[in-house]
Amino acid sequence: MNATKTGLLAGLLLGTAAAAGGFVGFLIALVLGAAGLVIGRVLDGDMEFSDLLGRGRDR
Repeated sequence: MNATKTGLLAGLLLGTAAAAGGFVGFLIALVLGAAGLVIGRVLDGDMEFSDLLGRGRDR
């Protein structure tokens, strides 16, 4: 699945959460989606925890 299809799916899921749960449901879905994205990128090796903390390996 390419980035366009993934973005479309994420938008549809967030829209469904907003319609079903109101604004609070939308915010919860948005936060959980962002957390899932970060965890997925770390597991794929595209991102490291040091990137999130802002600490470089250069010393």
